[in-house]
Amino acid sequence: MGLLGDILKQVAGGSAAPEQHNVLLDTVLGLITNPQSGGLQGLLENFKQKGLGDIFSSWISTGQNLPVSPAQLQQALGKGQIQQIAQKAGLSQEDAAQALSRLLPEVVDKMTPKGTIQPNDLMGEGLSALKKLFS
Repeated sequence: MGLLGDILKQVAGGSAAPEQHNVLLDTVLGLITNPQSGGLQGLLENFKQKGLGDIFSSWISTGQNLPVSPAQLQQALGKGQIQQIAQKAGLSQEDAAQALSRLLPEVVDKMTPKGTIQPNDLMGEGLSALKKLFS
């Protein structure tokens, strides 16, 4: 079981199904690659606007990743978005926020191995590898 499975197993008491894994991973990848919201750069800007730019920037840098709490993640993404993700994954809002607070930093870190945000065309190349890594 990959990182995503381990995270979900911890927060969902071992009852997370593979479908939940896929929904959460697809959600995180969607947050990072959504051109309507600006992709990874747009997500960074959103975190900055909420006062969490230092946390998000640590995930991009090559140094230590700062943790993000489920409450901070809800602040950055919005409670409504967390609720939608939870419903899709069949998890409680708390479990979904907890899983995303552990998964999002890891995915952003893996998508930015050189410590910079790559153009969208280069990011697409890494998505298949990421899915395999977290599966």
